[in-house]
Amino acid sequence: MTHVAERQETYAAGFDAFRLTPAFGSGALPAAREAAFGRFRAAGFPTTRHEEWRFTNVAPIAAIPFEPAAEAVVDGAAARALNFDGAVPWLVLVTNGRVSTPASLPAGVSVSTLAGAAARAIPSGRPASAGVFVDLNTAFFEDVVLLDIADGAVVDQPIHVLFIAATGHAALVSPRLVVTAGEQAQCTIIESYADLGSGSVWVNAVTDVQVAAGAVVDHVKLQRQDPESFHTASMFVRLGRASTFASRAITLGAAIARNDIVAVLDGEGAECTLNGLYVAGGDSLVDTHTTIDHAKAHCPSHEVYKGVLAGRARAVFNGKIIVRPDAQKTDAKQTNKALLLTDEAQINTKPQLEIFADDVKCTHGATIGQLDEDALFYLKARGVGGVQARNMLIHAFAGDVLTGVKAESVRETAMRLVDEKLHLNDSAD
Repeated sequence: MTHVAERQETYAAGFDAFRLTPAFGSGALPAAREAAFGRFRAAGFPTTRHEEWRFTNVAPIAAIPFEPAAEAVVDGAAARALNFDGAVPWLVLVTNGRVSTPASLPAGVSVSTLAGAAARAIPSGRPASAGVFVDLNTAFFEDVVLLDIADGAVVDQPIHVLFIAATGHAALVSPRLVVTAGEQAQCTIIESYADLGSGSVWVNAVTDVQVAAGAVVDHVKLQRQDPESFHTASMFVRLGRASTFASRAITLGAAIARNDIVAVLDGEGAECTLNGLYVAGGDSLVDTHTTIDHAKAHCPSHEVYKGVLAGRARAVFNGKIIVRPDAQKTDAKQTNKALLLTDEAQINTKPQLEIFADDVKCTHGATIGQLDEDALFYLKARGVGGVQARNMLIHAFAGDVLTGVKAESVRETAMRLVDEKLHLNDSAD
């Protein structure tokens, strides 16, 4: 308890210093920050006694006296190396939570920052289901990417928002991304996270996505931070009438990675897809909590999350589907599959359905297992080496999610990173 109290004082001192900076904001923002930090101090870090955190111990995060990350400049070559071999033309670079406005953007797309958005209300980022880490982000974010897609705009090439943590000490980075897709707009957003430098970094991110009527948003998140870092992230999506949102989250890094995703289908005919792949080894932990909230009728949703765990890695998956009384004709499907490559790896999975309507089709399921011995024998019997056969089966398992990534350079980069994470390039038997 003493250590927790000391950490609270560390954040309190950082918040006092932040109050004196221009980034603290004006208008309604300072009051929102004060309220959020008050909630964080009152609640403190979650513990395993909290139902939503019972399998995830954040004591390693609470034990480190993180300080808000200082401003940093990233070498242009280093940023380009993280931009999928340069194949994604539109890049918004965010270093230590501070935005570098791009020189050009496609027609119908605008990017503004906290400094350039004084007339706009900054979303609080805290719906009823949000927790203390969202409050901590609200208290400490120093800039925000406000990405607007105009009504009717069709953006053919992906827009890459690259978040880089570049520090040399225990630093807290608080990125914030707000995407607004206008009516009938179409776009692809790549949201990626990487580390440069040394030291233990905690990235605590919040993403808000508003999808207007008839809009189509394809979203990819790639998290490839260092094994010593920590990553907590919350994404909140609201879909309008006849809109479409598809997300593919690829989690490959950090000692502890927690992703909370809440999607509200708030217009008739809206369609939501939440797919993800998490790969972990060593002693790392990946925790994914998703909620798809069917608030209106005639809305389908699809969800497939897969995990590949090696070493002593642990994973948590909690997927919840809510069907409100007015959400008749809902069609919701959820699947979680985990592949355990060692006897020490483990996963806790909990699919949930909360149905308050009577004319619906909802299914959910979870499977956990090791590589299929029959499939391995089949491949070996046809002359495929043991290691190669193993790698082929892992590729096939992970490929279901990765093949849904439309941008070829992003898909190929993700597969290469999976290979490196699991040492699949080793062909020796």
